[in-house]
Amino acid sequence: MILGIELFKPDPDAKAGASIVPIAFPLVAGAGTLTTILTLKAEYTQPNIAVGIVINLLIVYAVLKSTNWLERKLGKTGLDVLRRIFGIILLSIAIKIFKTALAGVEIL
Repeated sequence: MILGIELFKPDPDAKAGASIVPIAFPLVAGAGTLTTILTLKAEYTQPNIAVGIVINLLIVYAVLKSTNWLERKLGKTGLDVLRRIFGIILLSIAIKIFKTALAGVEIL
């Protein structure tokens, strides 16, 4: 996603078909969300995490409600650039969580 490498090439002979991709479910209650909550639980108190979840849900709701508007304004290239930027942000968050987890492990 970040480097523009395609693991699965689209089939040019395949007929166009409709598919449904649940955007909101993995974003709001996916494995990444649960892992993040467990990681934050080690550093922050429960009320702070709850406030963060509520604020995140409000932001996710606003973004999902404005996806059509964003798609019209940004176009295909703008959405591709946005996807790569957020991929880099996601990668940096994953590295921070991994680094924090390694710092807590004692090597014997």
